[in-house]
Amino acid sequence: MRDAVQIRRRGAIRQLVEVLAGWSSKLINISSIGAKLSIQRVTLESYINALEMLFIVERVPAWTKTDYGRVGGHSKLFMTDSGLMASILGWNEDKITLSPDRLGKLFETFVCAEISSLIDANDGMYQLFHYRDREQREIDFIIEREDEVLLGIEVKASTTVGRGDFKHLRWFRDNIAGDRPFFGIVLYAGTYTGSMGKNLAVVPFGSLW
Repeated sequence: MRDAVQIRRRGAIRQLVEVLAGWSSKLINISSIGAKLSIQRVTLESYINALEMLFIVERVPAWTKTDYGRVGGHSKLFMTDSGLMASILGWNEDKITLSPDRLGKLFETFVCAEISSLIDANDGMYQLFHYRDREQREIDFIIEREDEVLLGIEVKASTTVGRGDFKHLRWFRDNIAGDRPFFGIVLYAGTYTGSMGKNLAVVPFGSLW
């Protein structure tokens, strides 16, 4: 990292990586990330850019290709390795099992890494985004194929899925996708695969392989 950016405070880098590990799967907010680090904003951004260049973290940009005026434009930040993330944060199996929030963040981070690998292997055929608007509707991942076909993916760390888990996918299909073909799936920790309505399905996360 010293070759990528001029580092004056190595301790601050270690603290930053810990903060970013806990930030994984959240919208990037530079002010909040730097609140406890006492690092100037310009320096903080250069450090995050360097960590991204070294494939420690990655950004997933917002999907904004719509006339709907209430779409958010902030990228989400992810650690590229969920195992590294858990190690940095000291999350053992008990800490994850007893905390749905930690389990969800780790699960989404893992899925992001797997999807990113699949996209990178397809030479620009697909692009990865997320969706969020000011009405708090969000979809964890939007994959856009080069012919503008869209796939929305919601990630659930549970072994059960209900119709309510599809409400944002259903809304996006009916109000945002327009003439673009859209398919929505909930990727979850169960084993059942099945339809949940027009172009909607529940899919085990093992299907990633």
